[in-house]
Amino acid sequence: MTAFSPAAAAPIANPAPAKATRVTIAHGDGIGPEIMAATLRVLDTAGVELAYDPIEIGAKAYAAGHSAGIAPDAWDAIRRNKVVLKAPITTPQGGGYKSLNVTTRKTLGLFANVRPCVAYQPFVASKHPGMDVVIVRENEEDTYGGIEHRQTAEVTQCLKLITRPGCERIVRHAFEYARAHGRSKVTCFTKDNIMKATDGLFHRVFDEVAEQYADIEADHMIIDIGAAMLADQPERFDVIVTPNLYGDIISDIAAQVAGSVGLAGSANIGPTCAMFEAIHGSAPDIAGQDIANPSGLLLSAVQMLVHLGRADAATRIHNAWLRTIEDGVHTRDITGESTRQAVGTQAFADAVIERLGQSPLHLTPAAYQNATTTPDHDAPRAANLVKKPTKTLVGVDVFLDWDQPGRDPDALAKALHRASADEALELRLITNRGVKVWPQGFPETFCTDHWRCRFVCRTLPGSTVTFGQVLALMGRLYAAGLDVVKTEHLYHFDGQPGYSLGQGE
Repeated sequence: MTAFSPAAAAPIANPAPAKATRVTIAHGDGIGPEIMAATLRVLDTAGVELAYDPIEIGAKAYAAGHSAGIAPDAWDAIRRNKVVLKAPITTPQGGGYKSLNVTTRKTLGLFANVRPCVAYQPFVASKHPGMDVVIVRENEEDTYGGIEHRQTAEVTQCLKLITRPGCERIVRHAFEYARAHGRSKVTCFTKDNIMKATDGLFHRVFDEVAEQYADIEADHMIIDIGAAMLADQPERFDVIVTPNLYGDIISDIAAQVAGSVGLAGSANIGPTCAMFEAIHGSAPDIAGQDIANPSGLLLSAVQMLVHLGRADAATRIHNAWLRTIEDGVHTRDITGESTRQAVGTQAFADAVIERLGQSPLHLTPAAYQNATTTPDHDAPRAANLVKKPTKTLVGVDVFLDWDQPGRDPDALAKALHRASADEALELRLITNRGVKVWPQGFPETFCTDHWRCRFVCRTLPGSTVTFGQVLALMGRLYAAGLDVVKTEHLYHFDGQPGYSLGQGE
């Protein structure tokens, strides 16, 4: 076993030709410096005319007091070059540290995560030889907004935020990607049978945008059965577009089903900047041993070259990589019946370099074209966005921290009625963890100390509520000793409710 020398992680001293494109390089932590060194050697030998600006991120930046794992001057380098190739980093355990990946994606507006997941059977073991799926994941919204609160002794919450503009641009990106890469079908995964407002919006926007791409087949699946089909029959899918959390989960599933998470790269695309990275972690347990597989980062670099308009170089490097895999030159994580030579990190890079100019004999050769798939923000938007809906306030959901003995919903309702007897808003229902417990609740329903109490206008349906009336209600509840931890206004948009019913309502 050959130990990895940290000096090998330094950027190759390339002459930086006149036409060289400057790229920000982050060597990362753990195995990051090793796989980055291997990747850069392949790029430079292939003559891709890149110049590198290294930055320090990850463990050293965290240790220096930067809670997000990145220093201000590193941001400057990324924004200046607009492209960063990043090796995996280690986020310290415990509170006070934010994920650098999430921070970078959201700060730079990298709204689209694109992960090709391809099987290389029989050269890399896979139960699905024909698998060739691209996961397009929304990268900024959903529960990854990181907006969480502890509201009572027993209950915490995480807000799931889905926006129409966010849905539209990720869905459009998926269709543009499919069109640019000769793919014929885009499938949307959501859970809108349960989350009818948030996932429902994503699904509706998908249907609206799909109408503008008549040349591409479009369909929708509920995420649970969709994920099951992806694991069992991935050949049914071509491009999948989905909200953030689902995309994070299924992209790793798809990569592993294809053969190995260690082979998968990803692109994070925004209107002005882009970041390319392997999807695996920093693997500190094998760092410095020259045994890590550099393929995920190398294939990310291939995506970067396509993004930079270097399709010929991307094709050349990818085909050399395919030929290496086909010839049975494998790192230990993918060794199997087809392995002819088990090699380390740097020797694998050497094998790819030796095969530059060659193409695979059995696997489908790569053939990239220069094309951008970043949606034009001025592109025609869905027809129903022309008119802004009329918004009217019709009530308020009041969330209480209430932990009286027995946790009796009827007792809570009596207290609320006493406090709101003279107000314009009346109590309509009480839920606990989303389930209706008053009126006509069931004693079998388990209750915590966190209650949603819905108040609506006492007058006829269609009547509106003023903000002053909501404030007056809050004052009466406070005076009655009730602990309000949160409120959510209830709105109608063009007369249609903008809120969900309670389970059992």
